[in-house]
Amino acid sequence: MDYQIIHLKDLQRFEINDGENTAYVEYTLHDGNLDIEHTYVPKLWEGKGLASALVKEAYDYALENKLKPVGTCSYAVTWLQRHPEYVRY
Repeated sequence: MDYQIIHLKDLQRFEINDGENTAYVEYTLHDGNLDIEHTYVPKLWEGKGLASALVKEAYDYALENKLKPVGTCSYAVTWLQRHPEYVRY
């Protein structure tokens, strides 16, 4: 699947949208943290690695902006456990 991840800063969201379906992660910024609070992938796109790609993009953005990646969303928490290189603090 070909896709482009778009960062919608005003909505605090990273998303993939094909015009009909949207996968996304929503985050909040607080105390120097970027906290992913919600991850959503439509059933049609499940199992294609889109949630992981979105979380990675959000946490790459966090590190580039000297923010600490944290997760409230259970998927983001698990992703961070599997990618300890993102936990630098």
